[in-house]
Amino acid sequence: MNGIICVNKPQDFTSFDVVAKLRGILKMKRLGHGGTLDPMATGVLPVFVGNATKACDIMPDNTKSYRAGFRLGAVSDTQDVWGEVREVSDIAVSRSDIEAVMPEFMGKIMQLPPMYSAVQVNGQRLYDLARQGIEVERQAREIEVESLVLEEYDSNTREGVMSISCGKGTYIRTIISDIGEKLGCGGIMTSLVRTSSGGFTLADCFTFEEIQQARDEDRLEELILPIERVFEKLPKLRLGEAQTRMYRNGVKLDLSKLRGVRDNEDCYGVFGFDGVFIGTAFADRENGILRVGKNLG
Repeated sequence: MNGIICVNKPQDFTSFDVVAKLRGILKMKRLGHGGTLDPMATGVLPVFVGNATKACDIMPDNTKSYRAGFRLGAVSDTQDVWGEVREVSDIAVSRSDIEAVMPEFMGKIMQLPPMYSAVQVNGQRLYDLARQGIEVERQAREIEVESLVLEEYDSNTREGVMSISCGKGTYIRTIISDIGEKLGCGGIMTSLVRTSSGGFTLADCFTFEEIQQARDEDRLEELILPIERVFEKLPKLRLGEAQTRMYRNGVKLDLSKLRGVRDNEDCYGVFGFDGVFIGTAFADRENGILRVGKNLG
């Protein structure tokens, strides 16, 4: 069994917990997840099964979307409702106040990773240091926020919901915290649902119970998505029989003898002569060859 099974991650499970749970359900060891979700978050978590685990770290589409609940007027050590609240404010904030500052948090921006995060500084995870009460200097990193929309807001409770589409490495609770700081009142995240990841959506996801039932009814294959779904946005190359053997053996191919190579595209999804997806490749135009990227075949 090879491919991707998308899990609707329940709250209080780490991404590793999900993989461990699925190993028990699927009776398989070769599993890996595509994109860590914090324990308090729910939503889309693609899990790679069998040979597909080779593709865990090369997903070409790193865009993720979220619906995040928030509350203004508070600051916590974890930047969310699950941490220790350290400051409170009764400053009134209107919907227009929030929408006025939101453009500053869109596009390519610099973001300081929170102390409660898996980022490493001098070989130590920040969350390990934070739990010891230690705060260290961190370097801001560039992230990209494609869209940021205020979906709901109640000015009386100062609670609302934002939808966010962003690139890899973005901390949603930090965006909320930074918006709260900009407004002068602080802000914390109260809930987080990942609605899409790497092209997969909640509609593609299953609960543990649904997966367990499918296993018991011997229809697990119905839940497994083909690995090529991850690479469907890449231009496709179809190899001949001899070229397929060469690719699988790691042999560089002559670009001039390949059909489908485009002048303005360098990365490709590669299909064998039988139409089966077998991996990725990169066009090395300087040397006139196609280099094997990730061989999944």
